[in-house]
Order: sequence, then structure tokens, then C-alpha cells
Amino acid sequence: MIIRRFFGRQGHAMLRYSAPRTTSCGRFFSTDSDSIPPPLNAQRSAPAATIVEEAAPPEPAPAKVPKKKAAEAGVPAAPEPEGPKFVSDKPSYPSPRLGSTVETAYDPEDLIRNPPAVQDITLELLLASQTHLGHATSLWNPANSQYIHGVRQGVHIISLDVTAAYLRRAAKVVREVARAGGVILFVGTRQGQRSIIVNAANRARACHVFDRWIPGSLTNSDQILGHCKKKVVNALDEELPGYDHKLATVPSLKPDLVVCVNPLENRPLLHECGLHTIPTIGIIDTDANPTHVTYPIPANDDSLRSVAVIAGVLGKAGEEGQAIRLKEAESGLVMYPRNSLLDGWTPRSAEEEGNEAGA
Repeated sequence: MIIRRFFGRQGHAMLRYSAPRTTSCGRFFSTDSDSIPPPLNAQRSAPAATIVEEAAPPEPAPAKVPKKKAAEAGVPAAPEPEGPKFVSDKPSYPSPRLGSTVETAYDPEDLIRNPPAVQDITLELLLASQTHLGHATSLWNPANSQYIHGVRQGVHIISLDVTAAYLRRAAKVVREVARAGGVILFVGTRQGQRSIIVNAANRARACHVFDRWIPGSLTNSDQILGHCKKKVVNALDEELPGYDHKLATVPSLKPDLVVCVNPLENRPLLHECGLHTIPTIGIIDTDANPTHVTYPIPANDDSLRSVAVIAGVLGKAGEEGQAIRLKEAESGLVMYPRNSLLDGWTPRSAEEEGNEAGA
């Protein structure tokens, strides 16, 4: 014990004997403990006597006789040796199945097919939809200072409290316009926004533009939208026949509300809406000017998930407004006045229209 403490592990290993080996300088050293010479007392003492008991010779194994020949000769066949049996106290489990079972998977289209309602808007939903991410501070528009919560890693963060409040206000506007029978137009011209805009417009029974906005569609609508089909409907949206001869003189209708999810890229649309005093709703990012729209919604306009949530909420609000309007129309209550263009119009029968076409 003293030697080990003094020399350490290396010194203790050197005390062990091993087959001598020669280094380049001719010195001998050994590290194997088997070559350590025994003590002198052990060398002089005689080896102790040992008693060896001879084992009995093994009995010869019985000759194996095939079962078929043993049955023919009437000799019992030799029993087959049984293999080792392993008994385990552990319960047996079924063999594991490879792979995994996915119970809940993220579906990007689920948010478009099942958009949230106005009462389902939460800060957690807006945060998960990336509506709080703005642009870099170098692209900041000072008019958005009241909507910005702070700065993180050089990027402006939009206040989600303001986003939720402004989104609820815009949803209420869409619902009341749809309830009054107004024409709503959804516009989204960026790549990937087509399905979002079309689904939101179909829910609100509105019009939509997803390719590009043609400048002059409102100021020169008779030339650009003159080829669109026109029809006369009643309060239940049922088409009334017999007015085709009058529709040629009716000018193209203008929307009562425009929902633009990327107003920064559709400035001609906002300019025409301002000329015709058409209210607008738009998603305003930190680099946009909130005064370009009537009802701004501070949010991220670059994320498709953010646009899907906002457009889905507005489309759901328009669907609620249309349902209220149709329910009131069934009871005889109409919230909007009769169009003055229809005064003095009388429907024609199919025979009268055919005679006029033949003449």
C-alpha cells in the first residue's frame, strides 16, 4: 500500500513482472505480472498431493432406429431428445409494429376549409398564424407607430391586441354589409392566395379577383366589365326571368365594400375606391400606409397562414350576414331599398322575347 501511494499507478505497474523486452538502448523492462518470480519459501516447499477421482465411463447412447423401420419391426423407436426449455417470469408482449401512428397531422388547407368565427379569435391563434411579424426597422412607415409593440432582432413586432380589435371591427362591417344586401369584393393577387380568396368570397356570396387588378375596372367599368353576365334577382336571390331586354341599358354595378389583403401592391384599386367613395378593408403591414384603407387590420401580409386567418374570419362574417338577410327576407323584412333602376320595368314572356328576336 505504501509503494502504491508513493509510485502511483505507473509505478505499481512497473513492479509487475512481464517477459523481458529490449528497448533501443539495450535496457530490459517488464510489465507482465505472470513473470514475477515466486517467493523463496514457495520455491522450496513441495507441491501438495492431490486426489483425482476417475469418472465413470459414459453409457453408450442407444442406437437410433428410424420411426418407419421401428414400426415395421415392432421395436419401440428411440425417444427424441427434447431441446432446452426456457421459462421466463416476464409477461410476453406482442411483437412491435414498425412505423408510427400519426393521430393529428397539420393540414394547410384545413384553415381555409374551416375558418374561425369572430368569437373564436384569440391571441394564441393570431400568434400561431404569424400575424405579429412585421418588416425590418429600416422599412418602417412612421404612420404605423400606434400598431407596433416593439422590436426584436431588427424586426418590428405588431401588437396582437390591436390586431384582434381591428379584425373584430372589420368583421362586423362585412357582416352588416352582407346583411344589407351589398356587393362585396375580395382582392388578393399574390402567389398562393387564390384558394384563400375564392373560399372567402364563396362563403360571403361575394365577388373575387385573384389574378391581377385591371386599372380602370371601376372608373371605366362599362368597357372592362361590360361582357359580364347580368341578372335580376329577388330578395331571396332567385333569378327573375323576362328582364333580359332591359339589362343592356343597366350600367355595371360597383362594389359596396372592397376587402384587399395586400393593399401595398394594389394601389390603383385603392385610388379608384377613393374616387368612388367605396369603403375598403386591408391588411396593413409595418411598411404600408394605414391611411390608404378605410378599415385597416395591422398584421403580417407576407404569411399565407396570416392571410388565411384574416380572410377566413371576414368570409365567415359575410356568411353570417347573408344567412341573417335570407332569414329576414323569408319573413318579409328587407333591410335595403328597392333599386330605382327597376321602376317601371315589366317582365316579358318567352313568346314576346322570341317574337322580338325574330323581328
